[in-house]
Amino acid sequence: MNHEHVKGAADRTREIALWEIMLRDDAALLDHPGAHHKALLTQAHALHRAQVIDQEDLSDLLEQADGALAYAVEALLDRQNNE
Repeated sequence: MNHEHVKGAADRTREIALWEIMLRDDAALLDHPGAHHKALLTQAHALHRAQVIDQEDLSDLLEQADGALAYAVEALLDRQNNE
């Protein structure tokens, strides 16, 4: 395995981990679900354009972002119904 391949794999792993930290920011997600979702999508597409992630990774990140938005909407509806 060459040095560039190892560096690329480490960069990919680090960038996905940073994206996942943003994904799990429940406070930001619940305070501003639309803006948070847009930020997740924007970052995922930026990683793909920079060729840090491939199309399959992009699809996975977009699916997780959509799931987070669905969770936030449901949580906010539940909160309203309990008030």
